[in-house]
Amino acid sequence: MKMSKLFSKLGEAFRGQSERFSSSEYDPKTQYPAIRASICTGEKVAGFRDRKSGKFTEVMLIRSQKDIEQFKEAYHVDTLPTEY
Repeated sequence: MKMSKLFSKLGEAFRGQSERFSSSEYDPKTQYPAIRASICTGEKVAGFRDRKSGKFTEVMLIRSQKDIEQFKEAYHVDTLPTEY
């Protein structure tokens, strides 16, 4: 599969973010905010990692710095580490 075709399919998959990504409740006692980034595709998703189980809950796709700022503002977080 050509790379351009792959990225167009990714774009289609994330066009309706509200369907795929949840609007999670954030509990700072049991979760911490993070960006999960793929080293293969470069895809970045902001969400919350459970401190005990390690499960990552995807909240929103990150396409630019503006998306990061929106996530921080929506969930009132200051730092957002990136995990690979």
